[in-house]
Amino acid sequence: MTRNLAAAGFELVVRDLDHGRQQSVAHELGCAAAASPDGFAAADVVVTMLPTGADVREVLLGWGLAGALARGTVVVDMSSSDPVGTRELGGVLADHAIPLVDAPVSGGVPRAETGTLAIMVGADDEAAVERVRPVLEALGDRLFPTGPLGSGHAMKALNNFVAAAGYTAAAEALLLGARFGLDPATIVSVLNASTGRSFNTETNFPSQVLPRTFASGFTLGLLAKDVGIAASLAEAIDIDAPLCRETARLWREAEAAEGGAAGHTAAIRHWERLNGLELPARPGPQQP
Repeated sequence: MTRNLAAAGFELVVRDLDHGRQQSVAHELGCAAAASPDGFAAADVVVTMLPTGADVREVLLGWGLAGALARGTVVVDMSSSDPVGTRELGGVLADHAIPLVDAPVSGGVPRAETGTLAIMVGADDEAAVERVRPVLEALGDRLFPTGPLGSGHAMKALNNFVAAAGYTAAAEALLLGARFGLDPATIVSVLNASTGRSFNTETNFPSQVLPRTFASGFTLGLLAKDVGIAASLAEAIDIDAPLCRETARLWREAEAAEGGAAGHTAAIRHWERLNGLELPARPGPQQP
């Protein structure tokens, strides 16, 4: 994403907790690296892409970035953050005259690299959205206005809940079928030719689950966190969402068993062990 911003002509200042990564990116792109919040004092737009909303809050309020920014600087949080926390953070930043836009993304590493992410945009300040639109358009080819501040993060959590529920259902179908004697590759082929097909069955299962690579580029811990956000949102707004609660529980348990750093598609290994199964590694089905 940083490479795409540089390619679009933006003058960049970068910051990462991994000093080696920060210096490597700064060297590659010929841009400045910030050693302190003051390094961002001249920024017009600050983009955060961090593991959690708590991390975003720590950078802005704990590390002191918000205090170093000029009034009117727009912060764009592209992390998968808690929407309730985003609204609270927006109120704090408003006291500094700093508009906050939530703009989480979907599309994974491949679309991040090609600048074709789907971006869900929530904000209370439409003028701020227009100011950062060129930045967003350098990163994604589909921008979806979702409503007020926090709505983008809510939409991202709901999307990832649906994705996780779909993966769970497909994984259970694979385990059920394998126990009954069906070939896993045949199951995936039939699902993809039928009404059970999804992004998971068309992409993740042929390329990662069947060959046992589990290299999705998105960690199990992050997906478990996002589904947990969706479940917490349901509770906060008094919606009975039993499937969301159960999906959150299943992914928390898979995270505990496999480790949060594992690729998210590795969750099936936990469910295999629970059922005394281990699917064989084999090439995915050939698509016509």
